[in-house]
Amino acid sequence: MENRKNIVVLFGGASSEYEVSLQSAYAVICSMDRRKYNPVMVGITREGQWFYFTGETDRIQNDTWCNETDCVPAMISPDRTYHHLIVCRARSIPEFISVDAVFPVLHGRNGEDGTVQGIAEIAGIPLIGCKTLSSALCMDKDRAHRLAELSGVRVPRAMVLMDNMAVNKACAFADSIGFPVFVKPVKAGSSLGVTKVGAMEQIAPAIALAFNYDNRVILEEAIDGFEVGCAVCGRDQLIVGAVDEIELDTAACANGFFDYTEKYTLKTSAIHVPARIPAEKAREIQEAAKRIYRALDCDGFARVDLFLTPEGEIVFNEVNTIPGFTEHSRYPGMMRAAGYEFAELVDRIIGQVFKV
Repeated sequence: MENRKNIVVLFGGASSEYEVSLQSAYAVICSMDRRKYNPVMVGITREGQWFYFTGETDRIQNDTWCNETDCVPAMISPDRTYHHLIVCRARSIPEFISVDAVFPVLHGRNGEDGTVQGIAEIAGIPLIGCKTLSSALCMDKDRAHRLAELSGVRVPRAMVLMDNMAVNKACAFADSIGFPVFVKPVKAGSSLGVTKVGAMEQIAPAIALAFNYDNRVILEEAIDGFEVGCAVCGRDQLIVGAVDEIELDTAACANGFFDYTEKYTLKTSAIHVPARIPAEKAREIQEAAKRIYRALDCDGFARVDLFLTPEGEIVFNEVNTIPGFTEHSRYPGMMRAAGYEFAELVDRIIGQVFKV
């Protein structure tokens, strides 16, 4: 037990996906092999405050973790000489906890976009998961699409708006490709700020909504077909999960697409693992996912989301570098269908950093 690695698990975050992070982090912490790893729990509030958390893990799950009894202000030292978490107790000399790796279990901006990853890389601390560059690229839908297309995978036709005054350009683009179109923040997760637009008069309010989440907005053509996903894990040698399929009742779904509510409640949708497609097509999707994973410089683990058209064409959607990570999330579900149980998957992901 003395040789256990100290793994800083970051959870929460100044992000609209704060609640989802708590559930993912709770599942990861509970599944870590205590014979190998000691979880050092560091919570980040919605306001961006960092705390070393020493309470019961259930408090993370039910969002009662941030309290005076269990929390002490903390920060990761940027000094590359010493890999430390600095714990700042009131009126006392700071404490230093050695850190062997950082595992950000954060979703969305300020956690999945390369910002937190940069802190670990500046400090020279091994980082579990995608690094700074790949995290930033995958969060940026425009740049991710450009690189995916260069890897040989079709992407939706799209245009990017730099300000809220470009409605005329957006209308002209929508008119040229036809409705419906999707209006999205360039950098946001869990479909927040996304609108499926079916008529010209809906474009301006959809753009205004998207600009609430980012300073750039992307318009994309709607792809006929359904969404499929592929879990990818590894560095040099990649393993993939079974391809999954999202079945969505677009007539019953409030917004007509797999939005935030559907992602976390499945009110009118279902996830099929494995996808109800021919085995040959599933292998083709897995190969496309691996190409995209490498093109975007992913590392450790990521979920690649694509569309499958009625003609059998594969179209890129996005990459989630820190996908939902509860027992019931899509990424673990795909890996479970490929023979990797949740605790084994967590162990494999962490072990990659130490090559064990």
